[in-house]
Order: sequence, then structure tokens, then C-alpha cells
Amino acid sequence: MLRMFEIQGAKLRDQNVDPEGVREAMNQAVWIDAHEPTDEERDQLNTFLRAELPESDDVEEIEFSARYFLDSAGIHVHSLFLAPTEGRHSTTTVAFILQDKRLITLRDGELADFRLLRMRARRGQVQAHSPQDLLITMFEQKVENLADVLEDIHRKLEDVSHTVLEDDDADLEDAIDRLAKLEDSNGKIRLCLMDTQRSISFLQRHLREHFELQETAREIKRDVDTLMSHTAFLFDKINFLMDSTQGFINIEQNQIIKTFSIAAVIFLPPTVVASFYGMNFEFIPGLHWEWGYITGILIMLASAIAPLWYFKRKDWL
Repeated sequence: MLRMFEIQGAKLRDQNVDPEGVREAMNQAVWIDAHEPTDEERDQLNTFLRAELPESDDVEEIEFSARYFLDSAGIHVHSLFLAPTEGRHSTTTVAFILQDKRLITLRDGELADFRLLRMRARRGQVQAHSPQDLLITMFEQKVENLADVLEDIHRKLEDVSHTVLEDDDADLEDAIDRLAKLEDSNGKIRLCLMDTQRSISFLQRHLREHFELQETAREIKRDVDTLMSHTAFLFDKINFLMDSTQGFINIEQNQIIKTFSIAAVIFLPPTVVASFYGMNFEFIPGLHWEWGYITGILIMLASAIAPLWYFKRKDWL
């Protein structure tokens, strides 16, 4: 799908594109958003740009030279964006092509950052004077959304912390599963922040003549530095809670083993006594004694109570 936007009165506006007037709409558009474009749409963009759009494999390359470069089509930036998928988070690379008069984005999957930007554009809340300004605004919004997700992770981590450290009936295995998901999401966010840091540094070098955008770019980098520190704090807290949870699980398992061990020790002496008098020898002392049975029972009870009393005295129970 191709979505096109133009700037009217310093504000981003959504264009209603007539299928017969796609070429004219592209000429007027300041931002062309190619969301999972079909082969026909790709051909239209390739013809319009007079260049080949990057393929999915090219976009996912991690080398700096493959993600940030300049060619005849414009300034290329391939940046990671956070995408929620089934209760977890994943990362999707968006390819930006910045030209003098327009910005082209190529992406797969629906992203909250772009959905929010479209919604704000319909309400006339996105101010932009140029494609360069719009690109910096996108990264600014991206960092704000990452900050919101980090706040959400912090709240969920507080809930897990209360469950692990204060709830006596907590499901510790479920807590480990929740911590693993939070650690994965926090790692994805940190990866996006690192990528944003590299993207902004690259853009600063190629947008030196746009002085008003340089300060905004520096503010974004300061925000990224702050959020990077916050992700490091969250990693430390997640690791602490993971270690604590595993420690509590080990304590529970040790308590179970301890209970079985004490039970075995308590029942061992009576078993020895019963085994002794259960031997099939013809001559056993006391075998025909009138009080032998009751005496044997009392001996077994005493041999069971004695270690139990000893354990209680030592505070092992």
C-alpha cells in the first residue's frame, strides 16, 4: 500500500490518491509511505525515483555502510523500530530515503509509530516545513514511544517484584516467564535506541545546513542517552529479580528434600527394630514372651520419637 502526504500551512496532510493519478500524487507528495508494497507499486516507485528500492534482505543488513549511505537516489537510513507481536516485542527495519523535496519510507508490518503519526496528521497535529524536518520529527516521536514502552516495562517489573519478594503464595515459575519476556523487550528497546543514536549521528553529518534541526537532533541524542541508562537499570533489576526467584525456588526444593530426609531418618530406627524381629529364625530371644509384642511397639515408637525430639531441639524443624 502506498500512502502519500503533503505539507499545507506547515502541517502534514494526508492525500486522497486517485488510482489514475498516482504519478501526479507522487510529484506533489512530501512523504511517500510504502507499506508492504506490491510488485506493481514497487515498479511505480522505481520508475518515479529512477532507482531500485532496497529489498528486505538488503534492509536487514547490520553493517554501518549498508544501513547508512548516500547515493543518487538520496540519503539512505535503515532504522530499527519496535513492533508489538502477541504480547511480546519484535524489531522491524524501516528504510528511509531522504531527498531534497520528499521522504520515502519502505517497511513491512504495521508499526505503532507510523499509525500514530498518520492519526496526528489527520488531526493537523504534525508540524513540518520540509522532508528533513519530517524525518527528524519521526525519530523524535520514535524516542518518545520507546520511553512510553520503557515506563510500561518498569510498571510491570514493579508488579513482578511485589509478587516475588512479598507474596508468600507466588507462582515463581510464572514470575520467571514474565521476567524473561520483560528482559527480551528491554533488550529490543535498547537495540532500537542504539540504532537511533547511530541514525541521528549520520543525519547530523548530512544536514549541517539545516541549523534549526541540529538542535532538535542533539536533544534527541540526549534523550536517547537518558533512556539507555534507564534500560541498563532495568537490566540490573531484572537480573536481581531473576536471581531472587531462582533462589526462592531452590529454597522450596531444599525444604522438600529436607522433609523427606527427616522422614527417612525418623522411620529408619523403627524399621530396623521391625526387621530384626521379622527374621525367620527358630530361636529369637523374647519370641514367646507375653509382653514382647507391646514392648516391640514401644521400642519402635521411642526410636521414632527420639530423633524427632532431637531435631526439634536443634531447630531443624
